[in-house]
Amino acid sequence: MSTIPANLNYTESHEWVLDNGDGTVTIGITDHAQQALGDVVFVELPEVGRELEAGEEFGVIESVKAASDLYAPLAGEVLEVNDALEDAPETLNESPYEDGWIAKLKPADIEALNSLLNADAYGQLAEDDD
Repeated sequence: MSTIPANLNYTESHEWVLDNGDGTVTIGITDHAQQALGDVVFVELPEVGRELEAGEEFGVIESVKAASDLYAPLAGEVLEVNDALEDAPETLNESPYEDGWIAKLKPADIEALNSLLNADAYGQLAEDDD
């Protein structure tokens, strides 16, 4: 199993969240998720300006094996999306924690990060998943 970055928070639906330190967060999918999906061929990104509720579906990732919904880890407004994924969806496979980020949000409540899983808890969840 791959290394799970300790500086991120995680959801049970395999999204990661990076606190950017400026009141915004960056969201992506975990290495575990991209491995389970296989080769990603399409990513549907949310609209910039969209208000999300925590747990709300905000996009779709399609692979050669399956389609998987993306769920908002936190409530907030979509500030930016990674348009590069539209032309190069395989970036999610190649660099899930860096170049393969999906969206940046301005959370309604940054403290909600504390309700997400830490790396150890997510590692246990991913292990149990296998």
